Amino acid sequence: MRAFLTIFGIAIGVFALIAMGAIAEKLTLLVDGGTKYYKDKVIVSKSDLISLEPNPMSAKIITEVEAVKGVEKAQAELQMTLDEDIGAVQMGPPASIVGTDLRGQDYDSFKITFSEGRDLRKSDINKVVVGSDLVKKLGAKVGKNVKLRGKSFEVIGIMEKTLTIPDTTVLMTLSDAQRLHYKDLPQMVKDQIDISDLVTGITAFIKDDYDPNKVAKEIKKEMPDVKAFGPKAFNDQIGNAVGIFTAIIFLIGMISLLVGGLSVINTMTMSISERTREIGIRKAIGASSRQILSQFLIESGIIGLIGGMIGLGLGWGFTTVANSVGNESGTTLFLLTLRLAIGAVIFAVLLGIIGGLFPSWRAARMNPVEALRYE
Repeated sequence: MRAFLTIFGIAIGVFALIAMGAIAEKLTLLVDGGTKYYKDKVIVSKSDLISLEPNPMSAKIITEVEAVKGVEKAQAELQMTLDEDIGAVQMGPPASIVGTDLRGQDYDSFKITFSEGRDLRKSDINKVVVGSDLVKKLGAKVGKNVKLRGKSFEVIGIMEKTLTIPDTTVLMTLSDAQRLHYKDLPQMVKDQIDISDLVTGITAFIKDDYDPNKVAKEIKKEMPDVKAFGPKAFNDQIGNAVGIFTAIIFLIGMISLLVGGLSVINTMTMSISERTREIGIRKAIGASSRQILSQFLIESGIIGLIGGMIGLGLGWGFTTVANSVGNESGTTLFLLTLRLAIGAVIFAVLLGIIGGLFPSWRAARMNPVEALRYE
């Protein structure tokens, strides 16, 4: 019973580490994907780099952006959330709709492949490409219609899973996005804007021999009314913040596991105390201190291994069920990677061995005569 409770304590600790770590792994992959996306481009906007509903701006500034030295091509985009009311706090970016004029389609190094259908074309009206995480939420099938903010669109492609932002994005042409966004604006705003001029950002594709961060500074210098974000801005605003957050998550998970590991010391200490005569007999017939030490270290390591495997099973079951439920709403929070699974089990085994080290050392140092006299 004592060993079972110890194993259960370690299992709960590993479960916590797996659950917390799976969130951290998902966020890390989102950041890695963002780093790849922003590495050779500059985002020009009137809002922060990551904004739920970016501020509108004029598409006419695209010519000014393209005139900046180092910019090869610029692309106008309009972004909005998939749902008008995004509800509770999101873990990661919310599902979004992005309209694009596709001017930079041949210049983007971040290539997207398709599990079904094809990519978007400039001539596609009332047609969309759907990210892999939104297929269940929208009931998307190639050739069928989906409803976005009350309007029907034909699905012409479903993107391959990238484990990055495109997974939660619906792509459409800029003109479609402008009409979709325009209908939700207050009448006072509608009277003051030209629908064909409505965008929320410009993506500038940078020439190979130019530094995107320097080009971003040049854009801000020449166009003080807008903000320009290069790869460094993404790492500063998002990468560093997520890095700190994931470190805290892993720390909480490891503390949970350490608490479970403390019981290993108690279990092994009591076990050795109850088996003192056994240790004395083994030593009397020739067992070395090293053999005694190895025996109890192996026992404590096995306790850690069993607890780790049970915890991994619990964590895998929890993340699978949670992601299955989340897929219905287009939200996948957990990513159980091989390195996380193996790392958690190895950590549990090491914790068991370390927890049993002092009791095992005490057992190895016992005097066989005194051990045989122990009652």
